[in-house]
Amino acid sequence: MNGAPDPDHTPWSYLSAQVLHHLLFAVRGQQFLRRRAGLGGRRWPVFGVPGPGVALTVDDGPDPEWTPQVLDLLARHRIRATFFLIGARVREHPELARRILTEGHVVGNHSMWHPQPFAALSPARVRAEIVETQRAVEDVTGAVPRLFRAPGGNWSPKVLRATSELGLLPVDWTVNPSDWRSPGVDRITRRLSRSRPGHVLLCHDGGGDRSQTVTALATVLPRLLDRGLRFVVPADDGG
Repeated sequence: MNGAPDPDHTPWSYLSAQVLHHLLFAVRGQQFLRRRAGLGGRRWPVFGVPGPGVALTVDDGPDPEWTPQVLDLLARHRIRATFFLIGARVREHPELARRILTEGHVVGNHSMWHPQPFAALSPARVRAEIVETQRAVEDVTGAVPRLFRAPGGNWSPKVLRATSELGLLPVDWTVNPSDWRSPGVDRITRRLSRSRPGHVLLCHDGGGDRSQTVTALATVLPRLLDRGLRFVVPADDGG
């Protein structure tokens, strides 16, 4: 789901977006190794959460096959998660977007069409992707997202500026099992099991076969709970 071509998409903007994409790998690696990942703000993405908790974030849904399985698993362990939803999929599966909220989870904005590289889009297209998703989620659920995650985590000053101007908090991650690649249940499980207090975990419930993710989470979630970790929401203010 990459959306329509952007008319202001130049070779230079594409190249700079790709450079930023690779630089962010190093930033995330540094955040993972820090004693406490950065809490971010309006002009810098959230990489961590305060206190002894971890945050489970789930991207690219809602999906009619995998989202219900993830939700059932979360309900079984009484875990609250954040779902970064794609606007077009919210319109396709409104009942799932409503179920996510009804079951106590938080919904975030993950753009309307998930175009990549996101930072290569024109400022107008970046803003439109975010605004259209805000409308889609509000139309379907009555809730207005407060969190935004750039597709592919492709941040730039332009993207962060639009996020801030629209009153959203940018959220990245510290633990990435690359489950979207379907690397195998064991690899996803090992990576997620390395989570420590303050980390933001990245998983996916849309965009492909997510059976490996669901199977891995069935092992990882009780394992993390047994270690005394609790699951929180990025920038949770108790609301």
